[in-house]
Amino acid sequence: MNRPPSEPRSRLGADRPLDVLVTGGAGFIGSCFTRLLLGPDSPLPVASVTVLDALTYAGNRENLAPVADDPRLVFVHGDIRDARLVGELMPGRDAVVHFAAESHVDRSIAGAAEFLSTNVLGTGTLLDGALRHSVGTFLHVSTDEVYGSVPRGSTDEEHPLRPTSPYASSKASSDLVALSYQRTHGLDVRVTRCSNNYGPYQFPEKVIPLFMTRLLDGLDVPLYGDGLHVRDWLHVEDHCRALCAVLADGAPGEVYNIGSGTELTNLELTTRLLDACGADRNRIRQVADRKAHDLRYSVDDSKIRARLGWKPQRSAEEGLAATVAWYRENRAWWEPLKLRAQLPSR
Repeated sequence: MNRPPSEPRSRLGADRPLDVLVTGGAGFIGSCFTRLLLGPDSPLPVASVTVLDALTYAGNRENLAPVADDPRLVFVHGDIRDARLVGELMPGRDAVVHFAAESHVDRSIAGAAEFLSTNVLGTGTLLDGALRHSVGTFLHVSTDEVYGSVPRGSTDEEHPLRPTSPYASSKASSDLVALSYQRTHGLDVRVTRCSNNYGPYQFPEKVIPLFMTRLLDGLDVPLYGDGLHVRDWLHVEDHCRALCAVLADGAPGEVYNIGSGTELTNLELTTRLLDACGADRNRIRQVADRKAHDLRYSVDDSKIRARLGWKPQRSAEEGLAATVAWYRENRAWWEPLKLRAQLPSR
């Protein structure tokens, strides 16, 4: 069905509590977003949150344990590529917040098929369902990696997309597909592109939880190449509050970069983690660099700060300290995951 272009609208959630569908809501960022929506300090009024998650290796029902008893939470085990299931879940939704994705660069280099299928075709299935059932707002959560390596300066939302890895390319593709539904059909689509996230409940294949859990086990940490690759690090709760701001006050068809302004080389990050664990530099083991490893990511997020009034609430020092403490205190969460996934050393 075709719909007319979106017109200016009142603040989402201003008139009544929202019914929200969260895809990938048992993953790292999606579960944080779900816990935020259902928590006592939720930035938005919520009537219900339905989580759709396939529970692949990185999805974990335990990530939702803090809100598992909330009667507003409904969990559905299923795949975003299942058009029948998606069609059953879409009617009546005020918003879809789409996190579900294959997201690990190394895995995409080893084999891209699942990334293309989930990230591109799965997003298309959701957009078709949202359009067919007149969903209010579709918030597509993407990554700064779609811009490719940034040797100098920072990329704003108009910067060309030059993804390097199959993962980043699949996300760039899904961004363009999502935005096409706004331009063609008038579906209220909003896209966010965020820098590297960290925080509790992150699957221990990503660099911070991988290094943290190895250090806590008395092992060394495998650092790619010379360690001079630069990333901007944002606490996951700050990211999720930014998503709430875009959901509430963003505009249809707009893209919003989300960053922290805290850029660290991988070596600087590793040194901070070593210091937090009382370990010295002889625990660093340099390993062969990743293929076509982007040297630097850096987003210009002045748009979301100026237009929506968002800014990070946690400093890198505070956020990393809290994250280290969480992994130290929650072995019962991450030890079974590492054992079950048989995570290799990088």
